[in-house]
Amino acid sequence: MPRGCELITFAKNQDERGVLIALEGESDEVPFPIERVYYISSVPSGCRRGFHAHEDLEQVLICVCGSVSILVDDGCSQDTVVLSGCDRGLYIGPMVWREMFSFTEGAVLVVLASRHYDAADYLADYNEFKRLVAGAAAEETEE
Repeated sequence: MPRGCELITFAKNQDERGVLIALEGESDEVPFPIERVYYISSVPSGCRRGFHAHEDLEQVLICVCGSVSILVDDGCSQDTVVLSGCDRGLYIGPMVWREMFSFTEGAVLVVLASRHYDAADYLADYNEFKRLVAGAAAEETEE
């Protein structure tokens, strides 16, 4: 798994009435205050989404219905994670490139975000992302 990413299993309360999963910000499951929640649904077959990183934003992605594949890339290594089931999420920290694809019919991806929407926080050019990551790695090596 690339640096800045982690699969999270949520505590599940289940009985004859069904399943309850409660998520709270600044907890073991969501390590930041939640300032924004949005969801992605009705994605046409074959459509890919994402293709960006965030400079500062943290997110937890949860596929509450169906499944979706998510490629995560820290500039040095990458992995593809399949999310399905509402009891697992994917933490994505700052400076991690993400691409979402293979949405099943009826898939719903919920995103918990640490900040409100800010267009200036997006890195949508992969080459620029790689350049920034390489520059940060060089600075760490010098220290």
